[in-house]
Amino acid sequence: MSRTNIDIDDEACERVMRMYNLETKRDAINLALRKLAIEPMTKEEVLAMRGFWKDRPPVDMAALRADRYPGLHADR
Repeated sequence: MSRTNIDIDDEACERVMRMYNLETKRDAINLALRKLAIEPMTKEEVLAMRGFWKDRPPVDMAALRADRYPGLHADR
């Protein structure tokens, strides 16, 4: 295991800690990484996430891709 300093979404981290009864941010982050990288989410877990991001502004995915991959869809 390595040590890394990162900025995280504290509200999301605290929610994961409450949802899974975890005591530390480290445990919450490691659980989230394992869940995303190794274990697919169950249908129940997916449904439990419904509304989780409702207070966040919508994301323009096309703009994000255009910034990351300039010229990829220049003909559109």
